[in-house]
Amino acid sequence: MLLSKRLKELRISNGLTQRELGERVNVTKVSICCYENGTRVPTLDTLTKLGKVLDVDVDYLLGYDNPVKPKGKNKKVTTMAEEEIEFVKGLREIESIHQLIIEDPKKALELISKRLDD
Repeated sequence: MLLSKRLKELRISNGLTQRELGERVNVTKVSICCYENGTRVPTLDTLTKLGKVLDVDVDYLLGYDNPVKPKGKNKKVTTMAEEEIEFVKGLREIESIHQLIIEDPKKALELISKRLDD
């Protein structure tokens, strides 16, 4: 189950032990362990608390989106669908488009919109 994998990855990347995460969402260390092993599923209330503590949407925990964390302090993690991530990766591979996006994002959007309308 994707929830268990993502929960464990996020807990570790946030530098939390299972006990610490459990305390923050008001469940036991054993519950966090079971969520991470896929033997138990958190309640909706607990999922919501996990999302807040780990700074991700519940959708991400459930496997619907991928987190994108901007550089810098105090910037909120956002989520992107797999298709959006692949699109951005594709744009980066085309040097001229990538450079245009960096230099003149408005013009780049106009060109992309025009191309999509054709």
